[in-house]
Amino acid sequence: MPANALGRVLRSKKLRRSPCLMMDTTPRKKPQILSVRTAARSRLFHIESVQLKFANGRRRAFERIAAGPLPGTALVVAMPDPATVLLVREYAVGLDRFELSLPMGRIEGGESAVAAANRELMEETGFRAGQLKPLQTLTLAPCILGYQAEVVVATELTPCARGGDEPEPLEVVYWPIARLDQIATTGEISEARTLSALFLARSILA
Repeated sequence: MPANALGRVLRSKKLRRSPCLMMDTTPRKKPQILSVRTAARSRLFHIESVQLKFANGRRRAFERIAAGPLPGTALVVAMPDPATVLLVREYAVGLDRFELSLPMGRIEGGESAVAAANRELMEETGFRAGQLKPLQTLTLAPCILGYQAEVVVATELTPCARGGDEPEPLEVVYWPIARLDQIATTGEISEARTLSALFLARSILA
């Protein structure tokens, strides 16, 4: 069909809003948790079996990796200058390969996300930050993981190394923010939290 004919057809038809595309603004009722029991436990993971009753009366059993007693993880977007971000390359046992990622680590009991971010920054990169700003809270597979990561932007960096729990020194990589699109498409980073945090930070700092 010629373009001008197609245009006439489109103009002659009234667009109707499909019921499937309309947003339902009615508040939804959360399922009722009937019971929670431990299905398995290891040094790092606590798997729970959760019995749920949905608003329509249906019952289902779901398994989830429960949130631990500590608050979560701090991810650090550390910027030695406005055009550069610090990444670390370390061995990722889950994939049996080296991966680039942001400095990150567990928030210890009684520690704030900002304090944990500065501690991890010193342990993994040898820098401390004069300014730390919480940016966003990220989840990972929230249907099965009770996990949260706090993204913190770190600036005004000065050398300050601190011993950590890494079995070997990490490689610190200075990456230009202008090349973030490249790092996402070349596969140098596959870690979703790192990619999300980097692009969130870029959108705020641009």
